[in-house]
Amino acid sequence: MKKLLILLFVSSLATNLNGQNNTDEEVVEFTIDSSAVLTLDSTLKNLYGVISGEKGEKRNWKQFKFLFKPDAKLIPSGKNNAGVYQVRYMSPDDYIKNSGKWLVENGFFEKEISRRVNNFGAITQVFSTYKSYYSKKDTEPFMRGINSIQLLNDGERWWIINIYWTQETDENPIPKAYLPD
Repeated sequence: MKKLLILLFVSSLATNLNGQNNTDEEVVEFTIDSSAVLTLDSTLKNLYGVISGEKGEKRNWKQFKFLFKPDAKLIPSGKNNAGVYQVRYMSPDDYIKNSGKWLVENGFFEKEISRRVNNFGAITQVFSTYKSYYSKKDTEPFMRGINSIQLLNDGERWWIINIYWTQETDENPIPKAYLPD
């Protein structure tokens, strides 16, 4: 009996030290690419890239959080059931908690199709028009919209301060000025 308890203890300890469990789920260790925030273009490309992936593909949430300044907000907007426009304020962690599982279970690719940029000093405002797909293989998007992205360049890197967005609807189509030429 004593040998059995020792064997179970050692087995449990080895499993915990290796970071493995008894399931067949693959453990993916993600890293942060600090070069992804050196330019405005690389920061936005990384933003779209890190949330995108095929069904079942894990996202690099470490990289996602690295893009944002502390206290940054993600702010979706849209009409509620009563037809009134509302917003919801989320931290990057809230976004991961609320959307992360859905992105992996359904597949999601968000592709920027047009960009309008305004700068003043260290601040930048980007209207980034997007199309959303469930898979890279899809030919028609299931959604389009505009991300209003506010960024700060502190002289070292780009930081996302806020992302405020809304989806296109029949009654609220994307204006031609924000679509590709």
